Amino acid sequence: MAGSSHGHTPAAWTGVIIAFIGFCAAGAFMVMAQPVGFWAGMGVVVLGGVVGAVMRSMGLGQPRSDHPVHATTGDREPARAQG
Repeated sequence: MAGSSHGHTPAAWTGVIIAFIGFCAAGAFMVMAQPVGFWAGMGVVVLGGVVGAVMRSMGLGQPRSDHPVHATTGDREPARAQG
């Protein structure tokens, strides 16, 4: 993944940071036996995905043409030998 710059965009970083905060909050509330806080934290996790998707649609994510999964065989560079 390092060769494709996967996830190195403002949309990816923002979405992951928001989701991580929600995950940490949900975990803390789960330990404290507070179901409402847990579900609020899970809502923040989902919000992180939504924010990332909106930012990507605004052009702050990686274009599909730059992603190796969407490239055709003729568009890819030949594999290099590791060494």
